[in-house]
Amino acid sequence: MNATARRMTALGRAELTLLGRNKNNLFIALLMPLLMIFVLRSSLSQMGTDELPLGMAGATLIGGTGMVLVLVVYMGLVSALVARREELVLKRLRTGEATDLEILAGAALPSGAIALAQCAVLTVGGALALDVPAPRRPDLLVLGLLAAVALLAGLAAATTAITRNVESAGLTTLPFFLISAMGSGLMVPRDVLPDLAADLCQLLPLSGVMELVRAGWLGVGDTKDLLTALLNTLAWGVITVFAVRRWFRWEPRR
Repeated sequence: MNATARRMTALGRAELTLLGRNKNNLFIALLMPLLMIFVLRSSLSQMGTDELPLGMAGATLIGGTGMVLVLVVYMGLVSALVARREELVLKRLRTGEATDLEILAGAALPSGAIALAQCAVLTVGGALALDVPAPRRPDLLVLGLLAAVALLAGLAAATTAITRNVESAGLTTLPFFLISAMGSGLMVPRDVLPDLAADLCQLLPLSGVMELVRAGWLGVGDTKDLLTALLNTLAWGVITVFAVRRWFRWEPRR
């Protein structure tokens, strides 16, 4: 293991320890996704089965995957990074050997690992318990999940720039959560939206990775749709990197 990997592992282990001590973040990471999946299932039950390619159970798994990623990686990481910033932990870490990228990546490791583990449980549980066919393109599903974790981690770091303290994290993350839930296929499949609304929602940050997740489950999606999803994800990745480099704060506002 090289020095970079060792530093990131150490940072991730420390962040995981702190996560276990914070009941609020632990609730968001472990229990909130399950509650939201029940809410999602109730919402989808109001739609006709002909509108849902995999039926209600399949749509619940696809939307539930997105819910897990947003709640655990994005919302959880915003709270964690703001807390470390306000406690001057980030400032102290910059005086050591770790680079800025290693510090941020190490902080995101526990959230990313928890989210991927929960998505794996959803995938296996859906195939076994809900009588949903296994993902037809697991390569696209894995690509979508990994891209989502990286993108949401960056968006979380960018969001901390407008989050003054941990208490306000719930407010600053709410707009992205609602927009993604309604427009990127989490709670409402984009197929049921009017054409113009669906085209506009295709530009949202999470729409590209959710299209990859959906294609991974269904095994459908032409080359043009997949290329659009990849370009969307790449474009938002570039925007996110610029935002983090430009506006991310390493110490509290005074």
